[in-house]
Amino acid sequence: MNSTELFKTNINNLLKHFNVDKDTGLNDEEVIKRRQTYGRNELEKKKGDSLLVKFINQFKNFMVIILLVAALISGFVGELKDSIIIMIIVILNAVLGLIQENKAEKSLEALKNMTTPLAKVIRDGKLIQIKSTDLVPGDIVTIESGDYVPADGRILDSSSLHVEESALTGESLPVAKNTNIPEGDNIPLGDRKNMVYSTSMVTHGRGKILVTNTGMDTEIGKIAKMLDSEEKLKTPLQMKLDELSKYIGILALSVCVVIFLIGFFQGIPTLDMFMLTVSLAVAAIPEGLPAIVTIVLSLGVQRMIKKNAIIRRLPAVETLGTASVICSDKTGTLTQNKMTVTKVYGYENLIDAKDIDKIDDKAINLVIDIGLLCNDSTISSDDGKKKAIGDPTEIALVILAQQKGLLKKEQEQKMPRVNEIPFDSDRKLMTTIHNSDNQLKVFTKGACDVLLERCSKILINNEIKELTEEIKEEIRTANISMANKALRVLAFAYKDIKEIPKDITSDNVENDLVFAGLVGMIDPPREEVKHAVEKCKMAGIRPIMITGDYKITAVTIGKELGILDEGSTAIEGKELDEISDEELMKNIEKYSIYARVSPKHKVRIVKAWQSRGKIVAMTGDGVNDAPSLKRANIGCAMGITGTDVSKEASDMILTDDNFSTIVEAVEEGRNIYDNIKKSIHYLLSCNIGEVGVLFIALLFGLPRPLIPIHILWINLVTDSFPALSLGVNPPEKDIMNRKPRHPEESIFAQGLGVSIGVKGVIIGLVALLAFYTGWRYSLEVGRTMTFLTLSLSQFGNSLSVRSLDKSLFKIGIFSNKHLLGAIAISSVLMLSVVFIPFLRDIFELTNLNLNQWIIVLLYSLIPLTLGEIFKFLKFRKSN
Repeated sequence: MNSTELFKTNINNLLKHFNVDKDTGLNDEEVIKRRQTYGRNELEKKKGDSLLVKFINQFKNFMVIILLVAALISGFVGELKDSIIIMIIVILNAVLGLIQENKAEKSLEALKNMTTPLAKVIRDGKLIQIKSTDLVPGDIVTIESGDYVPADGRILDSSSLHVEESALTGESLPVAKNTNIPEGDNIPLGDRKNMVYSTSMVTHGRGKILVTNTGMDTEIGKIAKMLDSEEKLKTPLQMKLDELSKYIGILALSVCVVIFLIGFFQGIPTLDMFMLTVSLAVAAIPEGLPAIVTIVLSLGVQRMIKKNAIIRRLPAVETLGTASVICSDKTGTLTQNKMTVTKVYGYENLIDAKDIDKIDDKAINLVIDIGLLCNDSTISSDDGKKKAIGDPTEIALVILAQQKGLLKKEQEQKMPRVNEIPFDSDRKLMTTIHNSDNQLKVFTKGACDVLLERCSKILINNEIKELTEEIKEEIRTANISMANKALRVLAFAYKDIKEIPKDITSDNVENDLVFAGLVGMIDPPREEVKHAVEKCKMAGIRPIMITGDYKITAVTIGKELGILDEGSTAIEGKELDEISDEELMKNIEKYSIYARVSPKHKVRIVKAWQSRGKIVAMTGDGVNDAPSLKRANIGCAMGITGTDVSKEASDMILTDDNFSTIVEAVEEGRNIYDNIKKSIHYLLSCNIGEVGVLFIALLFGLPRPLIPIHILWINLVTDSFPALSLGVNPPEKDIMNRKPRHPEESIFAQGLGVSIGVKGVIIGLVALLAFYTGWRYSLEVGRTMTFLTLSLSQFGNSLSVRSLDKSLFKIGIFSNKHLLGAIAISSVLMLSVVFIPFLRDIFELTNLNLNQWIIVLLYSLIPLTLGEIFKFLKFRKSN
């Protein structure tokens, strides 16, 4: 069926064409058949480079090419052995680089696949949630405000449905959708009001659609080639390090040129010096640093996933470590979001929910009916297990009705929904219209203060009476009384109407209502949040509560969790409306709780904190939260209750909707940054040592302490494994006792730059001392001792850099088993070229006697020992 027939065909004929019933959907067997026919509901991905191409790319480094050319020349002039060994080492280096690059790419790809949107689909007569990629043509899907449309589809039912299709049609305003077949010929995509298209966004209302096309057959799939360019995300740190690598490269090349000239004027054969300096340049330039940083970031992201935080954008990992303010929603994030109705109120009649089945009061019964039918959640039974889909508040209302013996499906058949005005966070109301024995009933639920203003009457003792200001005040008192007990309060109202207005709006439906009653729900604070709030304060991070709930409820919970303390206060949305942005910026640090706020207030709160130089994390779950999530430095969407729109706007998704997860993610972000610094500390100090030993030796007219294959082997064996293992170093115990790092702070701040330089010089001098000691026996012994001392001292350095200011013994020698394993593997590889005769001859090394081995081991411990002494002195000075 072509695209014209899809929107022009009668809906019953279309359902026949797809062989599906709109109420029961497809069965599992049919889904499997159709998936085999149509494939997965996803766009074809651009094919990446093959392993062979990636391997060849490893040799595109300018210095590696020069080294290979030099090795070939060396082979032609008779130094065949050196030539072959150098080429083998370079190939091994390329293989290691390929493994690192592949691991980084796979980690980033896994990151993208973590956030596949879900779709609500009817299969076998049950509404279930599945990954949108599992949809097939013929599926019956429900969509609502905040969802992304998961596939192209024909609208079967709609209620106030508006869809934003700018990505496809260029139309920036949301388009009103309906079930009507458009008239005329050659109707453009944007005017097909009875169709919705993949990747467009539902901004308002709800609907049910028949999936007509999936994957590459969708309208967006037809222009998929235009979407082929993928965004290569790099963190600010990665970009800085790319730049740093270039500067280090230029500096290393300059030093290598100087070394070459010194050797040349000393009469050392030109080709030998050329090979030596090029090998040194290959070793000294940290071309693998960006790949190592990407892997460390990716490993950190994998750890965060295990802690219920999915990072959607890699720069967020770095930003997390600098967070200084966390603005969190109350419901579900600070609280458990396990709503339980505990109180039901009809005028002058407050009862416990557990006694609901014993009460026969018209107002109370109406509250239960309205709560059950003005409700989009469902509770189904699957293999004896109950499965709830929907908002926890609405699920609690369905469970309350079940206590009274009322089932949602049965009541909906008695009073089918014929129209509605969906809930939105600005209006704070939801309304449905039902047909009850040919009489139309309007059911409305929402915030008590808002709903009371829409009511003119009240049901008292089975009679409808005028709602006076005196009665309103009594209702408000009942509301406040429940809120004081940290209950979340909802109000319920109704009215009868003769006909449905042609254009349904809040103004012409949600007025002149009859007040029925209130419901109080308990949503206890999460037990772990109190500790997380304390942790925040110790880490110099300000926790802020933002809620649409009442100020009294928010303050009660805020005090219990430790968010509201002496010196801070709570403010309501209406008070925010009365103060200017400048005044809010000036007084922003006074407020720890924002109550009765709407999503538009969130953006102002974020801006005000940012104006004080703070890095802000903000949570959100609704469509209207998208602007504040984008504005925040770290937007945190809710994985359970969050809409697709909020997830798309976020940097991080909390799969458990838990405030504590944000705090753990901040801790992990700090640790990742720390570990990257440790890897840089290790690599650069070792590289300085390698360059230093040759530079000083040649400067003072000494023989070359190392030959090209020594340098390349040391670079291959000592660089990658320990540097990567430092990337998984456990967090230091005081990591959350530090103040947040300033985002503009240099990577070399807090003494790191000095430490790199000092340690590099010490490693170089110790290696030179080893050469001078061994040279007295023979040149081969001198080079062997230099080779071993340089390698082993670098392993000691990897242990030392695990902390800039804490002793190795304090942080625990065995606390990073990955590093110990890396040192063990690297040591075996290093010692194999000394102990295996065949390799020893190739590397032009020699056996050492016991005294020489003792000297090597003692010299190798000098950098580690001096580092630990320096830390001890620094610790004594600070205390």
